[in-house]
Amino acid sequence: MNRRNFLTHAAGAVAAGSMFPPLALGAAAAATGSGTPAPSTKYVPRPKPVVKIKPGEFVFAAAHLDHSHINGQCSSLIEAGGNLKWVFEPDAAARADFQKKFPQTKVARSLDEILADPEVKMVAAAAVPNVRGPIGCRVMEAGKDYFTDKTPFTTMAQLDQAKAVAARTGRKYFVNFSERLSSETAMFATDLINDGVIGKVVSVVGLGPHRLGLHTRPAWFFEKEKYGGILCDIGSHQCEAFLAYANATDATVVHAAVGNFANPATPDLEDFGEATFVANTGASNQIRVDWYTPDGLSTWGDGRTFILGTKGYLEMRKYVDVARAKTANHLYLVDGEKEHYFDCNGRVGYRFFYQMIDDCLHRTETAMTQAHIFKAAELCLKAQMAAKKLT
Repeated sequence: MNRRNFLTHAAGAVAAGSMFPPLALGAAAAATGSGTPAPSTKYVPRPKPVVKIKPGEFVFAAAHLDHSHINGQCSSLIEAGGNLKWVFEPDAAARADFQKKFPQTKVARSLDEILADPEVKMVAAAAVPNVRGPIGCRVMEAGKDYFTDKTPFTTMAQLDQAKAVAARTGRKYFVNFSERLSSETAMFATDLINDGVIGKVVSVVGLGPHRLGLHTRPAWFFEKEKYGGILCDIGSHQCEAFLAYANATDATVVHAAVGNFANPATPDLEDFGEATFVANTGASNQIRVDWYTPDGLSTWGDGRTFILGTKGYLEMRKYVDVARAKTANHLYLVDGEKEHYFDCNGRVGYRFFYQMIDDCLHRTETAMTQAHIFKAAELCLKAQMAAKKLT
């Protein structure tokens, strides 16, 4: 399954939030018989979230469909109880494809038509990265909340502008950091960490490999001014996850480097990136992102995260368990008692999207604080600016 289809499929399982304890004792489970370990019986996820808003209470629109992540964004909001009313997209083919997936949507003649609709509370968008910030500011100025695909910005000036507009208008600037928020493994790991299962987090290692799909990408994907660079783009996932896992509010870039080792025909493309951070909690973070996923892998990327705590450690195999299981959402834990394996697939859900809707309706910050979002954006931009060129 490729990354686009995976995110859309994963988002289809979304339902909204619930207020149960994050961990509970579970019943014994049998071994899988497939080479994968038997699931742990000590910890199980809390019940999957359920929709708790009234039909039609949260109306949203989609605009600027330049990246297919918009499909997952919209599916997630719908599953969480949202009502997709409008779509605006100048490209007729892209618009028609979107309407096949979401036939209930009305076509807007312009973004202004959407922004003039008092029913619309949020605009979801996946524009070319270097215009995501300005579009978001326009949405917030119109009194709507904004939900953009990552990366949220390509320059520090865009970030500063969005901060100022969000503060002045009181509107929210949300970002689709899907590699944590749309991963059941990552969300369960967040719960385990927050419950102190592995103690204080001291190190996070994040690996974000992706399949390039050279002939399927739009032209802007290969123009650095438009996509922002690999640490700004894919690295934004890793920066957000580090802050969340380390329970940190700030971090410093210690090292950053980028390169183009395999794609000389597209010199503006950075196909490799690495960076190291130290958080204000003392935790360290090493990330590696790349476009080298080989054709032999059964999915778009072998995304893994390793989290070391003072009382144990976690490993996430988010999208595949290589040569053992082609399914997603594998989590391994070693604590003071024993080794644990968790099959998180279909068991955790994606509570962020319900919480995001609830935050928009009640002006709270349960899903994610605005400061956290902007700090993650700042870190990936600083890493990109500090990056040494390796090739």
